[in-house]
Amino acid sequence: MTVEANNKWIQRQRPLSVNEGDNTDLIQKACHDPDAFAQLYLAYYDNVFRYCVRRLFDGHAAEDVTSTVFFKVTRHLGAFDGGATDFRSWLLRIATNAVNDYLRDAKRRTELMQKAVINTRAESVFVVDCNDELLEKKALLKEALLSLRPKYQTVITLRFFENMKLTEIAACLGKKPSTVRSLLSRGTAKLRKKLDATMDSRGSK
Repeated sequence: MTVEANNKWIQRQRPLSVNEGDNTDLIQKACHDPDAFAQLYLAYYDNVFRYCVRRLFDGHAAEDVTSTVFFKVTRHLGAFDGGATDFRSWLLRIATNAVNDYLRDAKRRTELMQKAVINTRAESVFVVDCNDELLEKKALLKEALLSLRPKYQTVITLRFFENMKLTEIAACLGKKPSTVRSLLSRGTAKLRKKLDATMDSRGSK
């Protein structure tokens, strides 16, 4: 993320200190009260934005997708009938679909892969005693993740970046835990294979 994008993120983030009970009331009010929806937006923006950043590795793209997510929320909030504990999963499901739609454009995905590698390598300029080898592995990991099919990238991000349990991921995606486990197993195997192939090709040069 660029310094400019990071500053915009910091300026926009004013998460509300509300408990789950308050959020449940807020969700209900937001269906017909614009001020309540604004509070709901501020309370959950950070969660959605961070998830999008972890999927796209680009602050500007994450902002665009997050805007799309909340636009969809305004249209479908009335159909949500759960409580605050379910609301984050509901939001992440919308965000997952929005990110996957964004990544379906091959040109856009290629550009994100290139930017992820370039920006990660550029971090060495701002880090004292930077470990170039570790930074390179981080860049290659981002590139490999973006090259995976969205369904695999989704479960890997939710499990290892969002620290969600298999049952939580299943609820978020509307799938069975056994299906999520299978996707996660296949996804991590494919990711490992891509990383090994990249390291082998670089080692042979």
